[in-house]
Amino acid sequence: MTAIIDGAWLEQRLDDPSVKVIEVCSDPDDAIYRASHIPGAVRFFWKDLCWHETDRQFVTSEELAARLGAVGISDKDTLILYGDPVQYGTYGFWALTMAGHPDLKILDGARKKWIAEGRPMNADIPAPTPTDYTAQPGDGSMRVGRENVLAHLGDRGRFLLDLRSPEEYSGERVMEHGKFDHGAERGGRIPGAKHLFFKELINDDDSFKSADEIKAKLDQVGADPARAGEIVCYCRLSHRATLAWTAMTHILGYQGVKIYDGSWTEWGSIVGYPVEK
Repeated sequence: MTAIIDGAWLEQRLDDPSVKVIEVCSDPDDAIYRASHIPGAVRFFWKDLCWHETDRQFVTSEELAARLGAVGISDKDTLILYGDPVQYGTYGFWALTMAGHPDLKILDGARKKWIAEGRPMNADIPAPTPTDYTAQPGDGSMRVGRENVLAHLGDRGRFLLDLRSPEEYSGERVMEHGKFDHGAERGGRIPGAKHLFFKELINDDDSFKSADEIKAKLDQVGADPARAGEIVCYCRLSHRATLAWTAMTHILGYQGVKIYDGSWTEWGSIVGYPVEK
C-alpha cells in the first residue's frame, strides 16, 4: 500500500489501537494543538521528534525508539504523520524513514485538508502508556552533506533542485516570508541549481497534485532522473525539500532521490562556498 493515505482511510481507523498519529508542528508553542487536533494524535515540535537533542543531526534509530516508546508507540504500530504546516509532516516522514520506523505513512493534505473536509477534531490530550519499541535498522542513503554537494557541482549525472520561493532563489531574500529575513549570511543559490517552488506540487488544500501534474512540473525544470541522473533537493532548512522528495519517491516512484539537509542555511553561511545569483 502507498505510504500516502487520505483522510477517509485514517478516519476509518481512528479507533484502531495499532494505528498511531503524530502531529508535527513548526511552532514550539502548543496552543493550536491544545485547541484542536485529530483525535488521539500526539504532538511533537519538529526538532523534538526529528533531531538529536544537542547536535544538528537527525534522530538515530535508538533515539527514535526511546521517543516513540515513551508516548505509547511501538515498532509494530502503523504510524501516521501530519504536519502543521504540511511540509513539517513530510520532514518528519523523511527523518523517521531514515531512522527506520517500519510502517510509516503521511496524511495527504495534512491538517488543512482534514479540517476542510469536516473530519473530526477534538481538544482531548492523550495520556498514552509507555511501551516497548525495538530500534530498527536505519537508512541514511537519502541524505547528502555539503562536501558531497561541493564535490559534484557541475556533474552531468547530478541535478540540483531548489524548492525555495522565487525571492530566495534569486537572492533577494534568505527566508521565504515574514518580518525578519535571516537564516543565512548570503543570498543566492547553489551554482547550477534549477528552481521549482514547492507549492507548485500541491493543491490549495495542501494535498499533493496528481502524478501527471507533478511529473509535468518536474519535467519543465529538467528534474527527470532518466535524463538528468541523480536528483538532490534543498531549500532553507530542508522541510520544503522533503515534500518534493516524498512526491518523487512515493508518487512518481523515482529511485535514489536525495536531500541536502544543510540546505541554504548552511551553504549560504560557509566561507568560500560558491554562490550564484
